[in-house]
Amino acid sequence: MKTWKLILLIAALAAVVAAGAVGGRWYGDNRKPNFTGKADLYVYPGMSVSEVLEAIPDSVVSRPGSLRRVMAGLSDGEMRPGHYVVEKGKPSVYVPRMLRAGWQTPVNLSLSGTMRLKEVIARKISRQMLMDSTSVISALNDEELLAGYGFTPEDVFSLIIPDTYQVYWTDSMKDVLDKLKAAYDAFWTSDNLRLAGIQGLSPKEVSIVASIVKAESNHEPEYPSIAGVYLNRLRLGMRLQADPTVAFCFGYTINRVLYWHLTVDSPYNTYLHEGLPPGPICVPDKASLNAVLNPDRHGYLYFCASAAMDGTHKFAVTLSEHNRNAREFQRALDLRRFSGK
Repeated sequence: MKTWKLILLIAALAAVVAAGAVGGRWYGDNRKPNFTGKADLYVYPGMSVSEVLEAIPDSVVSRPGSLRRVMAGLSDGEMRPGHYVVEKGKPSVYVPRMLRAGWQTPVNLSLSGTMRLKEVIARKISRQMLMDSTSVISALNDEELLAGYGFTPEDVFSLIIPDTYQVYWTDSMKDVLDKLKAAYDAFWTSDNLRLAGIQGLSPKEVSIVASIVKAESNHEPEYPSIAGVYLNRLRLGMRLQADPTVAFCFGYTINRVLYWHLTVDSPYNTYLHEGLPPGPICVPDKASLNAVLNPDRHGYLYFCASAAMDGTHKFAVTLSEHNRNAREFQRALDLRRFSGK
């Protein structure tokens, strides 16, 4: 009898120990913090569970066995592609739950710098999101899609306000366009619409002029002066005769606009056609947009690069004055070429 009681006691103790072990393991996997630092994960389509585990640095996990154990219950097909962040202090079980539910963390989509071609925009977006360049270009040329935002493939550059946007890594191009439209609407406040009206321009026309201003110079302090030149020409009915519009006709493949380039038959050639081209020739930034809305008031009708070769320009009221400035610049350019500087 005593032997039987002893066996029962040992069995009971064993059950308690086993239950404690199971309970401790459950607590360790589900409640106890396992991440000592932040893990930043990008889960691509077709990625395996083992590949995701390898992408998590050992340095931010205090109990790798616990993490492997909970991940063993996750199949490859259950994981949703995306960008995920596991914060410090999270338990192991958070990872498979996060991947099953698709609890993504947004990424920053930066659209900045010179954007003169749709291919450039496509590369910028595809490098920062799970989206190929072809999909981006297709959306930027999709008449039906863009019509829903009030734009066309010809004026879609107007829709893009350079900035940093929070998006999900797996977002579609439509999601990106939604963000861009919201930023566009936010820029065109009642005050900016009023300023555009003072210049006799619609918002899209402001974007066209601003794109020419931006393409003319990298020196922002001169933007209001350059904008003033083109607005003066428009008011007088002069052709804009903007070299960047001609460069646009050639896909920006020419380094210098020559006389024969000026004869290209294109509605964007402002040497041949009066008024504004059909759309922006690049993505205008806020500085160039604001320059058109708040141009310098002057009588200048011409400008050319300064002989100082410092990225600035010399402005002129008359053509004869402009020609003198142009000759001065050409002499400085020739001198630099001959001196090898």
